[in-house]
Amino acid sequence: MNEFWGWGEREGERRRRVLWAWCGRRSKNPRSGDGGSTLPTPLALRHPPPLGLCHLLSRYLDKHISITMVIVRSMLLRSMRAHYSLGRRFVSNDGYDHAITELNKEMESIFGEAPSSGAFTLSASKEPQLGSPSVKSQPKLTHVDSSGQATMVDISSKEDTKRVAIANCRVLLGPKVFNLVSSNQIAKGDVLNVAKIAGINGAKQTSSLIPLCHNISLTHIRVDLTLNKEEFSVEIEGEATTTGKTGVEMEALTAVAVAGLTVYDMCKAASKDICITEVQLKHKSGGKSGEWSRKQ
Repeated sequence: MNEFWGWGEREGERRRRVLWAWCGRRSKNPRSGDGGSTLPTPLALRHPPPLGLCHLLSRYLDKHISITMVIVRSMLLRSMRAHYSLGRRFVSNDGYDHAITELNKEMESIFGEAPSSGAFTLSASKEPQLGSPSVKSQPKLTHVDSSGQATMVDISSKEDTKRVAIANCRVLLGPKVFNLVSSNQIAKGDVLNVAKIAGINGAKQTSSLIPLCHNISLTHIRVDLTLNKEEFSVEIEGEATTTGKTGVEMEALTAVAVAGLTVYDMCKAASKDICITEVQLKHKSGGKSGEWSRKQ
């Protein structure tokens, strides 16, 4: 053990007796056989070897030496210059309790007071409830009832307001088909005009195509198709307007989707690589949710 601490035999014997006395234990002197006299701790013990002290404390406190090393190092860093009163340098009958008390005080001075036993207990009242406002405010599917079945939303209690929706999509033609469309050489005829009429008809048939959509009285439908030479594509924009109890987003989306499908149908003989992409809502206004625009 002396080699483990880095002490000589004589120095190890002296320091071991000193450390035992410091820890509150009675040491039996193996050389003198004095029967375990109480030993005072000299002033030199203010700088005891941490590893040796850890070893003794680990045995005395029944803790693993690595855990005790952490505790003792923290104590030594803060109490290196501390002077103990004479009464604290002698062993007493309550030495064990005194050592534990000193350790607790030192840990509190380093880490603060220990939390109460219920500090980390989650109160049952704080657990989220199904009927709490935070849960109610979460988005939910309006076309699904409480049992999970599809249903049409009842809008009879809503007020009539003006509602507008604008949607767009893009049809990627490729250079070959784009040149045929721009020069009006497609065998089926004028692609852009036919697709425009198809888009308007599609908007009017939205409630028939989409099962849970309401049959809305549309006041205006606009479908525009523009050739984009840089990307060899057709840019389609559709707008639907009504004054009613529900929005016209689906009507605008259906208009551009049907117009895009019509472009594909009229050009598919020239190429199968045509792609309909970016069918999306661009803007809407009116109703409870107010105005919304897609961020660029």
